[in-house]
Amino acid sequence: MCYFDQTRWSCGYWKWGNFRQQCPKEYRTGETCGLKLVYGTSYSSGLCKLCEQIQKKKRRLEKLQLDVERWQHEGNRPATIEKTQRDIAEIAQRVDQLYQDHTLVITANVNVNM
Repeated sequence: MCYFDQTRWSCGYWKWGNFRQQCPKEYRTGETCGLKLVYGTSYSSGLCKLCEQIQKKKRRLEKLQLDVERWQHEGNRPATIEKTQRDIAEIAQRVDQLYQDHTLVITANVNVNM
């Protein structure tokens, strides 16, 4: 039952912060017992790192899709279009993974608070 700071963003994502206080169960200096409790929560109105990464990848997806549409109208870049479509699929898969990671932390937080 050692105490740590917590940072929470408006999207619901959170992370553990710095160690704050040692519990009476752990007698060794600098060691923690393994059970984390919240000492204090700081709220951030900005975007969490995952939300920022998702937004960056979405902007990249939009640009690549617009490029593919433009190249298809030009009609002279079949290899480039094919490669870009593979890149779009990879980036879309990564965005899905980021969404899953984001949701996992939020649902884990809900379960802990119940």
